[in-house]
Amino acid sequence: MRTLPYLDLSDPGFSTRGDEVAAARAQSWCARTPFGLAVLRYREVGMILRDRRFGQGSRKWPDTIGIKGTFADFWRNSVIGREGEAHRRLRAMAVPALSDDFVSSLKPEFDSIAENLCDALRKRDRCEFQTAFCEPFSGQAIATLLGMNREAWPEVAHDAAALGLAMGVDARKHEKRFNAACARLFRLADGLVEKVRQGSDRTSYVARLVAQHDRNADCTHEELLNTIVISIFGGVDTTRALLGLGLSLFIEHPDQWRLLRDDESLVPSAVEEIIRARPTTTWASREAMDDIEFNGEKIPRGTVLHLLVHASARDPQICEDSRFNIAIKRRRHFGFGGGAHHCIGHFVARTDTACALSALRRTFRTVSYDGTPEWLPDSGNTGALNLPIRYGVA
Repeated sequence: MRTLPYLDLSDPGFSTRGDEVAAARAQSWCARTPFGLAVLRYREVGMILRDRRFGQGSRKWPDTIGIKGTFADFWRNSVIGREGEAHRRLRAMAVPALSDDFVSSLKPEFDSIAENLCDALRKRDRCEFQTAFCEPFSGQAIATLLGMNREAWPEVAHDAAALGLAMGVDARKHEKRFNAACARLFRLADGLVEKVRQGSDRTSYVARLVAQHDRNADCTHEELLNTIVISIFGGVDTTRALLGLGLSLFIEHPDQWRLLRDDESLVPSAVEEIIRARPTTTWASREAMDDIEFNGEKIPRGTVLHLLVHASARDPQICEDSRFNIAIKRRRHFGFGGGAHHCIGHFVARTDTACALSALRRTFRTVSYDGTPEWLPDSGNTGALNLPIRYGVA
């Protein structure tokens, strides 16, 4: 058996976008890691996502990283952690509730949230971007989705951000915080369902979920609550992190910011290019459900494979120019996974992020760092802890 390259995904200083990943990708389609195999090339990532011999590998994350308690139980029982009939039941409840038409109907609300936050930004020339924009925007967007008042966003956003800490390689040091946040979000979800049952909410995502739950009668009340909590987690954490990661790319590539400011039609492609270049979820995971021979490698049953988003999106086989460029037409990325476990909330993330980016391009004429940003480790789930910026108002 040939010797595979090794990548230490557990090292907090490791970056899935680093030179060592590119070197490993040139040598092999996969690499050994402390957490299983890393899959580095576009073709193999796409094949594995479609291959039913590989199940969802993220359910093993709590055991892999060594965390226990409320979050670990929630994660294993979520739509992300289930397979087979259980997974089918949960998706059958959630997917119709998040239909494209419903999400599109919320766009005016998302636009309004972004504009209100930008009005406050226009009165200044510097801010800490995560707290001034990213967190309140993602929090208010999810509050709108859930049928809550916008003003209640801190209740949701702060706990959802805490759950994101469970997905990093340094998760164990945050265990107490994200377990407490998870318990609070379940209590919130229970209250939102009760609001629907009392007839006070007939139109929100929660109301639509409850209707699907009652229509099919396949899912338990606990599974309903779990689906609400995973939606809150994904809805807040993805958008909050993606906006900070995206703005940092534009700061480092001012020509692309000028391009976006000159042409609003580039907003959708900018969202996709941000995910390719600086994904907040740096890998999707799959597990070998049996002993498998794949592309010349024997993969024992139970092996977890981490499909690296940036490495596959910047694979020279499908990406001749790896520079950040929002105007180039590129192959689809795997930032939202694929196959049976393709992210349920991908259209929400794409829609609200686009609304935010549209408002920001009309607000910042120029933008730069105003100090040194602080980042979560660039593996697992990543994003800015602190993003100080200064800007010229348009």
